[in-house]
Amino acid sequence: MHVQEWLDTVPAAAVYAVVALVIGLESLGIPLPGEIILVSAALMSSQHSGVNPVVLGACATAGAVIGDSIGYAIGRKGGRPLLAWLGGKFPRHFSEGHVATAERSFEKWGMWAVFFGRFIALLRIFAGPLAGVLHMPYWKFLIANVLGGICWAGGTTAAVYYVGVVAEGWLKKFSYVGLGAAVVLGLATMLIIKRKAKKAQQRADREAEPVSAGE
Repeated sequence: MHVQEWLDTVPAAAVYAVVALVIGLESLGIPLPGEIILVSAALMSSQHSGVNPVVLGACATAGAVIGDSIGYAIGRKGGRPLLAWLGGKFPRHFSEGHVATAERSFEKWGMWAVFFGRFIALLRIFAGPLAGVLHMPYWKFLIANVLGGICWAGGTTAAVYYVGVVAEGWLKKFSYVGLGAAVVLGLATMLIIKRKAKKAQQRADREAEPVSAGE
């Protein structure tokens, strides 16, 4: 079932909980579609479904920050053996190549990798555990984690919400124009087809006329 269709079937409070939980688990290091859930829920909030975009953004931010922090703690305790174990369980996401790419990003950018990693699907899964494995100072990680969570979760919610509202207003404004254009297009298409069919019939009639004996 489509994500938004499924979210439509649950109460608003459950939508907040699902968004926070999925994003939290993804941030913790479990490959789940957190961004898809967030975008779908934000779009719902723009369609007068009872989902408050401010509460939704706050829940998404909380899930992101808490999930990343738990992932950091697990990564710091588990170390590289944890990454090897995750590679065996989720080879598509935690392959040696992906881990090496993420590790280079952390070594080069430090806490900025945590911040901007929130906006990149692969690094969003790695950020918490890998920061713990690499023993990044927690205060640096926490600052980047909180700021990244607010900007990503809050920004995504706000952007999708306002795009949904504008799109809905635009569609309402131009609904009659679109209907008129569709009717005109349909009539024009029907007349063109009718004219071509008439010409084809006339051509077939001429070809079917008998040839006179004098010819």
